Amino acid sequence: MTRSAEHTLLTIGELSRETGASVRSIRHYDEHGLLTSVRASNGYRVFPHAAISQVRQIQRMIATGFSLADILAFPDCMRLIEGAVACPETTALQRERLVSIERQIADLERRRARLLKTLNEGVVPPLD
Repeated sequence: MTRSAEHTLLTIGELSRETGASVRSIRHYDEHGLLTSVRASNGYRVFPHAAISQVRQIQRMIATGFSLADILAFPDCMRLIEGAVACPETTALQRERLVSIERQIADLERRRARLLKTLNEGVVPPLD
């Protein structure tokens, strides 16, 4: 890689500062194949400027409840474009994730109700 080519790329620290993602997270995304890096002549990872949008998009999808494996399975139209609209290919997985989240919420609401009852009555209620 030439010096001028290296200069147009971002170091992992620069990518971290631009996105707010930790260096550790960026390494993790890279190791899982969600980003593309190359090694500079000094051996450090460097990333294209497009990685800024990619990291931000990955962060958004993680915040929505998707795992790195889920995100890796998404088509490029979802993974590579910051703020991309949902691709039709991802609708089924998004619906599955929503069902899972709704189940978790229902379970937490049941636990909350049991705990409130315990606090109010001083006795752990029997299982429903």
